[in-house]
Amino acid sequence: MSSPLLRLASASPRRRELLASIGFDVAHDIEVVPVDIDETPLENEPPEAYVLRLARAKAAAGSQGTQLPTLGSDTAVVVDSRILGKPAGREHAREMLTLLSGRSHEVMTAVAIQGPQGMLATCVTTRVFMRSIDEQEMAAYWASGEPADKAGGYAIQGRAAIFIERVEGSHSSVVGLPLFETAELLVRQGVPLWRQGAS
Repeated sequence: MSSPLLRLASASPRRRELLASIGFDVAHDIEVVPVDIDETPLENEPPEAYVLRLARAKAAAGSQGTQLPTLGSDTAVVVDSRILGKPAGREHAREMLTLLSGRSHEVMTAVAIQGPQGMLATCVTTRVFMRSIDEQEMAAYWASGEPADKAGGYAIQGRAAIFIERVEGSHSSVVGLPLFETAELLVRQGVPLWRQGAS
């Protein structure tokens, strides 16, 4: 059995799926170590600084006790410079979707990798255009269970795809990990992307 190539400081199945899509064998190449950090924004903290700080904090916390390069990431949905986290309940989710309905917003995803080259990090901003969503659709979407643990109260890779008119930027970043930029950081940290036998 091969040794892991990377430690992932996240419990997100979406990030594992994205890494698998670029050739990582999730069962053998990736060691998953979820970390628990305070995600409260600092006073007057800009959204990009916020996601970068959390990504770095997750990578640093996850790297404890290992020599493996460790990846941390954080995603925020931003509208009018306001950070939308995960909904606290149905009414909170409805408020978020009402804010996003019929307009564009930004999704910022930061990725940080602690490894031989120290802490490397970047942030990718993508603009998402959402059609108008009526109250009945919002209620039905909440009832599906999908929005409960998603930043901004929606999942572009799931049923909310029908709400999205277009995306300007990185689709994978909106899902949870900007793959182009992540691959560049992995290579800089010495993690092989093209391996014999990798699917």
